Order: sequence, then structure tokens, then C-alpha cells
Amino acid sequence: MKQHASGPFDVKLGALEPYNQDEGAGIARRSLDKRFHGDLDATSRGEMLSVGTARDNGGYVAIERVTGTLHGRSGSFALQHNATMTRGVPYLNIMVVPGTGSGELSGLSGSMKIDIAPGGAHSYTFDYAFEPAL
Repeated sequence: MKQHASGPFDVKLGALEPYNQDEGAGIARRSLDKRFHGDLDATSRGEMLSVGTARDNGGYVAIERVTGTLHGRSGSFALQHNATMTRGVPYLNIMVVPGTGSGELSGLSGSMKIDIAPGGAHSYTFDYAFEPAL
């Protein structure tokens, strides 16, 4: 059965040294730290690689480990991000990495959507389910 979680979150990005930087490639590497509120009461840490142009085009990939409670169930799981921006139009795909749920979040699957309001406030909606125990 699909379930739904939502709430605001705070995010902090930090610059990290790129390890494979060709001149002009425009690749950036960042640390990713979040604090989720609402139905998902958790923190996460991860890394992001991004590239962009001056014409509202770009993309990023990221992996983050989320640790906390989801509707009162405690544990952790990993999220994988794949995103692009084409002439200012975003595409964002954030999925639970299969098999990464631990504790009471074992068997978790799902996808997350992020909304950034004017002014920069971030919120999430998370549609998820649990695989039946074997």
C-alpha cells in the first residue's frame, strides 16, 4: 500500500574539491546536508556533482543517506537524485535506492518530489511503500 509523507526541509550545500576537473568543464562537487521536518523527521548527508551553463541548462546527480523517523518508524535509507534543467524547465527524479532501508525502514521503496518556493523555502512530498517480508 502506497503511503504519503510531506513537510518542509532545510538544506545546506558546501563546496568540495573536484577530483577530475578539466578546464572549462564546469563540474562542481558539493556536500549536501539536510534537516527534514514533518512526516519525515530526519537528517541526511550526501554528495552532489553538478554541471551548468549560462543559458539555464544543467544537471546534477547526488546520493544522500537519510537517518531518522518516517511516520514514527525509525531507521535509515539512501536517496539517489538525477536532475536536469533544459532552458529553465526542470526534470527531477529522486528515488529510494533499493535495499538500503534499515531498522524499521527495511524494505522501503518510493520516490520524492521537491518544491522550492519563491524566496527559497524547500518542501518535499514522499510517496513510499514497504516490500512484504520474505
